[in-house]
Order: sequence, then C-alpha cells, then structure tokens
Amino acid sequence: MKSKDIPQDPSALDKFTREVCYAVGEDGKYVTGLSRGWEVKADALGITWEEAEQRIKDAVQKIQSGEASPILFYMEVNLMDMPTIAAYTGFWQWTIKRHLKADVFKGLSDKKLQKYADVFSVSVDDLKAGRLIHGA
Repeated sequence: MKSKDIPQDPSALDKFTREVCYAVGEDGKYVTGLSRGWEVKADALGITWEEAEQRIKDAVQKIQSGEASPILFYMEVNLMDMPTIAAYTGFWQWTIKRHLKADVFKGLSDKKLQKYADVFSVSVDDLKAGRLIHGA
C-alpha cells in the first residue's frame, strides 16, 4: 500500500488512538504512517464490543438470580478470563470457579475478597455489594 492510501476510516477508537501502518513512500522506500482505522477492522471491533456487552448483561442476570457471584460481573467488565485472574490473585482456577458461585462467595473472608478487589480496582465493600452492577 502506498502512504497516500493508508486507510482513514472512523472507528470506535478514533478519538483515543491511531494505528501505525507501514506503507511505501513516494521514493519507493517503506515509511510509517498513522491510520484512524479501516472499515473492516471497525466492524470487527464493533461486533466484539457487542458480544462483551451481552456477556456483561448475562452476568448481571445470573448474579441477580443468585446463580453467580459479583466476581463474574467484574471479570466480564474487565475483559478477564480465569487464567488472568488466577495469575493476578494467586488463586487456582478451580478455586476461582468455586468463588463464582453466589453461596460460596458470601462466605469468603475479607482477605480473599481483597485480592479480587485489588485486581478489579474496587473496594471490598463495592465488590460485596456489587455496586457497579446496579449501574450496568
């Protein structure tokens, strides 16, 4: 692609960042240029965000019905998976899976909850109450 042809299509990240692209300059040598985005990538990103939003809504429903603990909501909001949370908290993945159950979550010590609170950048009280859930 030539430097003048670097895509400049608006995207979800348009106001936040630019992407570095390599292109062929006027002299035939490779140069870098900034792109606002391109339509295909913007469409894919939009679909991904829609899926993430749906997962958050599903998590809220599960928590409100007593099927899951607030940890599930914070996992989804922070786009984290079990291995990531395990790495940050030091808990085994099977332990986290257990903590995702509402009845088990209610019995967790503040020390264990603090590990989750630190990962999700919330207070233990907010984690326990699921305060961000009500705003979701």
